[in-house]
Amino acid sequence: METINIKAYTSDSSKIDALKAFMKALKIKFEVSKETPYNQEFVNKILEGEQDLLKGKGEKMTLDELKALWK
Repeated sequence: METINIKAYTSDSSKIDALKAFMKALKIKFEVSKETPYNQEFVNKILEGEQDLLKGKGEKMTLDELKALWK
C-alpha cells in the first residue's frame, strides 16, 4: 500500500463531502485531518483576545496614537 498526502482547500463543505464519496466509491481508505500551521498556544491567545474585546475589555486608539507608539 502506498500513502500520499493531499491538501484540498475549499470553503464549500459540499465539495469535501463529494471528495469523501469519490474516495469511498473507489474503495480508497482515507482519513481527514484538520491540521493547522499555527501553534495552538498562539491560536488560544488570539481567541482569548477576541473574547476580551467582546466583553468590553481593551483600549481604543486612533491611528495617530498607534503611529506614535512606533516612534
